[in-house]
Amino acid sequence: MTKRRADVDRKREGALQTCAQVAAGAARTARLRPQLALAALLPALLLVAACQRPTGDFGRAAPSVLHDTILPAAGDELAINRGEPVSRFNLTDDEKEMRNRAWSLIRPPSAEDWIEGSRTELIRTRVLPETGGAGDPDRYYAFLRSDRYRSSEVRYDRVAADAVADAALIPPFCEIALRVTTADEERLRALGRREISTGEELAGAQARVWENRRYMDWASQALRFRLVSYRNAIDALEIETPSSGKVWDANTAWKKLAAEVVQLEKGCETGNRYGQVEETQRSRIFSNWGTERPAPVK
Repeated sequence: MTKRRADVDRKREGALQTCAQVAAGAARTARLRPQLALAALLPALLLVAACQRPTGDFGRAAPSVLHDTILPAAGDELAINRGEPVSRFNLTDDEKEMRNRAWSLIRPPSAEDWIEGSRTELIRTRVLPETGGAGDPDRYYAFLRSDRYRSSEVRYDRVAADAVADAALIPPFCEIALRVTTADEERLRALGRREISTGEELAGAQARVWENRRYMDWASQALRFRLVSYRNAIDALEIETPSSGKVWDANTAWKKLAAEVVQLEKGCETGNRYGQVEETQRSRIFSNWGTERPAPVK
C-alpha cells in the first residue's frame, strides 16, 4: 500500500469516527431535549460527505457499525420527535434481507453522486424525514457525461448495463417482499387473536408493518426515478453522440427494466402477467411425442 493510499484511508477512517460521534451525540440530545433535535442534527449534516453507506459485493450494503447501529439509533429518536411510527421489535431475517436488497434499489443510480447518496442514507436511517420528492433525474447523465471514455459508445453500454443490473435485482426483492407481507399479515392476525394485548405490542406491530411498507413503496418510487434518469440519458446521448445500434441496445435494456418495475408495482405477482389464454397441453403419452415407440402389448 502506498503512503498516499494509507493517508487517504486514515483520513476517511477519522471522518467516519467523527461522523459517528456526532450522530451519537445528536441521538442523545434529541432523546433528552426534544426541543433541540434540529440543532443536534446540524453537525451531522455538515459531515454528510462522510456518511455514505459502504458498498460490498454485488452492490449490496457492506456491514458498518456507523450505518447499521449508530445512525439508525439517532434516526429513531428524531423520527419519534417528528411523530412518526417507530418499532422497537427485533427484525426478522426476511426483514433484514428486504432492507439490504431495498438499499441497492434506493441508492442513487450513479455511484459517483455522493451528495445524493449521503442524503439518501440520512433518509434511510431516518435522521432526515422522507420528503417524498425524488432528486434531479438529470444528475445521472451529468455524471455519465463527465466521464472521459475512449469511445462515445461506451456511455450507451453503461446505461444499458445499469438498467439490466437493476432489472435483475427486482425479482429477488419481490420474492422477499412477498414473504415479509405474508409475515405482516400473520403478525396482525396473531395480535387479533390475543384477548389482551399491551399497548407496546399493538404500537410495535403497527409501526413495524408501516416501516416494512415504507421500504417497499420507497423502492418502487426509486425505480421509477431510475427509469426517468436512464430515459433522459438515452435521449440526450442520441442527440449528443448518435449511434443507431447502441441506441437500440440501450432502449431494449430500458424496456426490460420498465417491465420489471411494472411487475413490482402490481404487487410482485408472478405467472401469466398479460392474461393470455394458455392452452392446456396434453400428456405426450397420447400424442406420440418424439420418436417413442408404442407401449409394448403383453
